Amino acid sequence: MSTTAAHAALANAERSASAERAAALALLRRHPALASLPRVALTALPTPVEPLALAGVAAGALWVKRDDRSSPVYGGNKPRKLEFTLAAARAHGSRRLVTTGGIGTHHGLATAIFGRALGMRTTVVVVPQPVTAHVREQLRGLQAFGAELLPAGGIAAAAAQVIRAFARATLRGEKPFWVATGGSSALADVGFVSAAFELAEQIAAGALPEPAEIYVPIGSGGTLAGLALGLRLAGLRARAVGVLVTDILPPTPARLARLANASLALLRRHDPSIAAAPMTAADFEVARAQLGAGYGAATAAGEAASALARDAGLALETTYTAKCLAELLARLADGRARTPALFWNTYNSVDYRAAAPAAPPESELPAAIRRWLAEAER
Repeated sequence: MSTTAAHAALANAERSASAERAAALALLRRHPALASLPRVALTALPTPVEPLALAGVAAGALWVKRDDRSSPVYGGNKPRKLEFTLAAARAHGSRRLVTTGGIGTHHGLATAIFGRALGMRTTVVVVPQPVTAHVREQLRGLQAFGAELLPAGGIAAAAAQVIRAFARATLRGEKPFWVATGGSSALADVGFVSAAFELAEQIAAGALPEPAEIYVPIGSGGTLAGLALGLRLAGLRARAVGVLVTDILPPTPARLARLANASLALLRRHDPSIAAAPMTAADFEVARAQLGAGYGAATAAGEAASALARDAGLALETTYTAKCLAELLARLADGRARTPALFWNTYNSVDYRAAAPAAPPESELPAAIRRWLAEAER
């Protein structure tokens, strides 16, 4: 998408939101005092809920929340988080966003797309991951939207690169702003607290039955942390089940509880009427059976789940969403899943490529990234 088109899409969203700001998010309809939180409208909500008819699954047992359509610019779970984070960056006067991810990072690409439309450039410190056609496509997207890519071979090297990126941006007067890996932070995760309230409204309107369980992939953990907290605050009985897809600093239930409680503390500072309902590690279920060989490594179960979803008109990818659906299908097959179950599709299904700026040639990538790509072809 061109910068002009992206600006226009975001401007239209902001005009719509400003017409009735307090009604823009389900959370604000219940707690209007939270309108004091920084936010720039990036989403088109509510995202649809639909029955998900898959071979071998009983009718009515499985539903899908279509967060793949969360924004007309770039969908998935990232826009719900970034509309808070980028508003804070803009209030800070930043012209440079700094974040981290794999070379095929969805979070990094979403940050680069939305940041560019808001007049901010993005630096992404990237680490290796298994190279697939999808990863290469994401990498081209990062190049097209002008992301500065800084390679790092591991966690320690990535931390050093982040420090260097901040130092350089500070010397350039760009007022760099840290966007946490995966977009997860106390502020950003409010987007998924609100998503739970959005779901509650859809249940009340009869769009779907109240799920017994909701399945989401776990990368950095903010989506699950915010959603689980939101379910509690919204009064829903559904249990969120997180499917672990990363072996790079994987979040534990205790870590997820801390993330959720940080968001709860933030919300209560802005609206003390919100219930003091702290989360504990026992509130988080982490399914670990679908990780396979590690982050980004496809699995047979994930590929089978992706094929089933494709037959039903749903596009998934093998790093996050296919593994999540694979866990849900395995539990449906052996009776462990409680139904109705809801699959929360966190993948982007918006085709941003046709209107994207032209990507520089692969030869302009940093040498280390070119080496990783070459090694994958051997």
